[in-house]
Order: sequence, then C-alpha cells, then structure tokens
Amino acid sequence: MAIALTILISVLVILGIIKIYNILKAKSCSSKVSLVGKVTIVTGANTGIGFETALNFATRGAKVILACRDLEKAEEAKDRIISKTENKNVVVKSLNLGSLQSVRDFAKDINQNEERLDILVNNAGSGGLNHKYTEDGLELLMQINYFAPVLLTILLTGLLKKSAPSRVINVSSIMAKNTNLTPANINDPPPGPYISYGNTKLANILFTIKLAEILKNSNVTVYSLHPGAVQTDIFRRIKGFKRLIFMPVYRIFFKTAEQGAQTSLYTALEQGLEKYSGCHFEECKRVERYPVANNPALVDGVWEKTVELLKCQKEVSELK
Repeated sequence: MAIALTILISVLVILGIIKIYNILKAKSCSSKVSLVGKVTIVTGANTGIGFETALNFATRGAKVILACRDLEKAEEAKDRIISKTENKNVVVKSLNLGSLQSVRDFAKDINQNEERLDILVNNAGSGGLNHKYTEDGLELLMQINYFAPVLLTILLTGLLKKSAPSRVINVSSIMAKNTNLTPANINDPPPGPYISYGNTKLANILFTIKLAEILKNSNVTVYSLHPGAVQTDIFRRIKGFKRLIFMPVYRIFFKTAEQGAQTSLYTALEQGLEKYSGCHFEECKRVERYPVANNPALVDGVWEKTVELLKCQKEVSELK
C-alpha cells in the first residue's frame, strides 16, 4: 500500500511539473497597441480562443463584434466581456457558417452598418462532425472550417481595404500536415476524421497564401496560425471511454484558451508584420510553412475550385 501511494504521489508530482513547464514555455503577445476607434470581428467568439481574443480586443478599447451561431451563449459571452472590461461597445451578430446565406446576410449587415473593419479573425471551427452535405451542396466540415470563412472574407474585403491598414487572421492547425487535399477532392466525403480536419486546416493556409498574393498592394495583410493544442470546445464531442482516457491528457498537456489565443493576438496586433503577409505563425513567431503548403499549383488549384463551388466569381473579380 505504501509503495503504491509513493508511486501515485510521484506520478502526480511529475505531471504537476509538466503542467508548470507547459505554462512557462507558452509564449504571450506583448503588444501594447490600443484599439480605440477600431472595429473588429471574431467568429466563434462565445467560447474558447475566440472569447479570449474578443476579450483582449475589448480590453484595448475596440468595438468587438461577436459573430456566433449560438446567440444565447454569445449574449452571455458579451455580458462577461463587458463586465471584465467596462467596454460596452461589444455587439452580438448571428453567423451560421453552415449556411452560405447566413454568411451573406452577416456580411451585408456589416457592410451596411459599419464604417470600417480593422481586424477580421476567422476563428470559428469544428471537428468530429458526421459527414453530410449542407443546403449549399458543400461537405459540412469543409464548409464550416473553410468555405464559409473564405466567402465571409471575400465579402468583407472591400470594407477591410477602405479601413487599411487592416488584417485578416485565419486560425489553422498543425493538423494541416495530415492531409490528402486536392482541388478534385475538396468537396468529397471525408476519408476519416483526422484527415478531413487536416484538409480543412490546410485549406485555411492555402487561402491565406492566395489572398495575400491578391491583396499585396492593398495594405490588407493576411496571416495563418497554429494556436497549439488548446482546451477548447472543439473536443466536446468526445464521449465515453475515449473521454475518460483523453481528459487527464487534455488538462495536463493542453493550453488554456487564454494561452491558445496569444498567437491570434500577436498576428492581429504586433507592429511590423506587414512584410510577412501570407505567412504562418506559431507561438507568437513566424515559422516555415508546412511542406505540403509550399505548392503553388495546389494553392491556385484549390482557390479556383473554391471560387467555382462558392459561385462568387463576381465578388472575386472585384478583390484587386
């Protein structure tokens, strides 16, 4: 019994040391930039990384638009942000990335009612969804994580250009390395949960590269990032025995949402990043893109197929 207790205590101590080490090594955004007079949009801002990003923007004095599907949770997030920051310029707007009409309605609202847009953070995403096609004829996970954010960005680019210098932040993942994405299969049923998620995150990076190229003379800059392994609601669908095994690892090794938001904040706020438009970031620094993303033919092919599937040729022709 004494030996077992000693082993248990030793394991807990080791795990505690690992947790402290992970906290200490996590990088933080040190920017002191004020956002007074600026307008920001954060998708999926009711929880996790999105909430922490929106909270930080509000602390800096920005008008923050929480673009969310679950309006009840978004209103709760808004109240918490206002309570913490005393910035009452926090607004909830409906955005369902599973519907392209919702994306168009949201963008129309922003374009009609906002005089400027300084920062767009495409943060919302999902994982572990059962395959189905949406009412738009697009694969559900790919639409939520990629197609809809692309359309949203395209529709808001005019306002971003009007407000320049402005920034677009695309939250991706290191899972982009795990992919079989091609222009031909981008809307196919997913081959499996990990590859399908990786495909959506690689698509985010490819879009970042292409949009930066298109907007290179506009003073609108675009960045993709990997936030790290983060304790977010994207893992809420893990159930049963898998959850029992996963949760201790999750709590010990994964970042908090606040820590996970730091690279989003860095790319949105850090001065002097303009020359790195189109680049990829991790731990608050620019890093080499994953080799799979260094493929100009794939960048162009995925972009052309995306424009075709979104039926947004007219809007794309107006980007430059």
